[in-house]
Amino acid sequence: MAHPTTEPTTVLEKVDRCGDLAHRPRVLLGKMGLDGHDRGVKLIARALRDSGVHVIYSGLWQTPLSLAQAARDEDVDLVAASMMSNSHNVLVPRLLDACAAVGRPDMLVDIGGIIPKEDVAGMLEFGVHRVFHTGTSMHDLVDAVRDSVRPHAPLDSDSAHASLGRAITMFCEDMEVEAPRRRPATVIGLTGSPGAGKSTLVASLAATLHARGKRLAVVAFDPMSPITSGALLGDRLRVDFNAVGESCFYRSLAVVGEDYRHLHGMLELLGGAGFDNVIVETVGAGQSDVAIREHVDSTTVVMVPGMGDSVQMDKAGILEIADLFVVNKADFAGESKLVRELVDIASGREVLETIATRGQGVEALADHLFGGP
Repeated sequence: MAHPTTEPTTVLEKVDRCGDLAHRPRVLLGKMGLDGHDRGVKLIARALRDSGVHVIYSGLWQTPLSLAQAARDEDVDLVAASMMSNSHNVLVPRLLDACAAVGRPDMLVDIGGIIPKEDVAGMLEFGVHRVFHTGTSMHDLVDAVRDSVRPHAPLDSDSAHASLGRAITMFCEDMEVEAPRRRPATVIGLTGSPGAGKSTLVASLAATLHARGKRLAVVAFDPMSPITSGALLGDRLRVDFNAVGESCFYRSLAVVGEDYRHLHGMLELLGGAGFDNVIVETVGAGQSDVAIREHVDSTTVVMVPGMGDSVQMDKAGILEIADLFVVNKADFAGESKLVRELVDIASGREVLETIATRGQGVEALADHLFGGP
């Protein structure tokens, strides 16, 4: 009979091991091919986060192209990719070729997994930075991440997305940036409590706008650790970049509280790069997290049935800043009660219902936020 384990899965003490570097490391963890298991990569993600690294997890079933695009737009220091046995000889060269094709031939790529020792030399000849085998310690992985960090400078790239990604990086590091700037035509703040489905809504909106021939830029904030300054940036994994491709520029950033001091400049860089439609997704918000309204054109507050009673509707705070209410997960029990209570306090503000996982109601939401087709 099986017994549940009581052993912790985080194997490193929470200590900032990267505070002495030129900048906080950004690492993209990617699973290429048909590998449907992610427990191992999540263990690595937590260990890196607990060492002060900003970890971007792109999810399962990535293609070499989608992983390269993510690395470029997120402007990471390192791609750490794994795949199922025997697929490395096909997928790794394609990943390196894809990095070059999207404007980042300089991207450092480490690979790991079950890779025969006789294949290591070939991987290095292809241009892989490092090859890791099973049994590598978490400390060794942290050291590899530290070794990947280089001071940032403007990119010599023909890719507008690559130049934009680096411009955002340098701006957030308070460096001088030479790039076109203008305010995008439509900037939507998307906020709401943790678990409301904000990232899934963003993914569905990205797919909808892509089908309409429109482009979308997303700035997605996740919390930064108050202990290590590390972060796990996992919102982009909801978007199917294999489908939307270059029509969606997605940038994940860590934030302490509601520190939006760089947001205005980032929005101008996005507008200068030709993006007219922008969504700013906040960290899972509490009742008093209202600062986003000062930076966007309109604020959408996402709610789900079953979270709190009617008294919550009368409290000051986040519900007051909504220009639009979205009841997501509208198939959950209590949906009609929530909608009725929202209508009571909305004062004419619209209330829309969605089931983001099925795409239901998203066309109407896209019409409301960005106009019709």
